[in-house]
Parts: sequence; C-alpha cells; structure tokens
Amino acid sequence: MPGGKNRRRGKNENESEKRELVFKEDGQEYAQVIKMLGNGRLEAMCFDGTKRLCHIRGKLRKKVWINTSDIILVGLRDYQVKQNALVSLWSSDSDSL
Repeated sequence: MPGGKNRRRGKNENESEKRELVFKEDGQEYAQVIKMLGNGRLEAMCFDGTKRLCHIRGKLRKKVWINTSDIILVGLRDYQVKQNALVSLWSSDSDSL
C-alpha cells in the first residue's frame, strides 16, 4: 500500500468534545438545512421564513460534517441577498435552542 505507516496516524483532535453554543448577533440568523448541494454549498430554511443558499466556510468544511435537518447559524450578506455563509453548527444530540 502506498503512503507508508504515517498515513494511519490521522489528526489528534477531540471530536467527541462538544462545541460551545454560539448565539446569533446582528447580521446572523438560525436556519435548518434542507438539502446538501455539494461543492461546499447547501440550501437552508432560515427561521425568518426565507429559503437561502449557504456556503460552508473553510474552517468548517472538512472538520465538521453537516447533514440535512441540522440547525446552523448563517451569516447574512448585504451584497448577496440570497447567498450566505455558514457560521456555526449544532449537532442534533446537543441542547436545543
């Protein structure tokens, strides 16, 4: 097998550690994931009743796995009304809002 023995090491991160709850600020909104679109994008229904296209930021892209019906925190953009950035994620087993 290619790659040698060091490829099995992986990252030493605490995945079981709970992420802290991030409350929304101005320019942010809670949303529920409707559909994963691929290429780091997803479709979400915001709690204000608007359906938005969201982009998963690079910090969360491969470290945090996002599924449909997850609750996320979306950063609203002034310059692109329908396209937004995903700020944070709550797992389904963590405390609800």
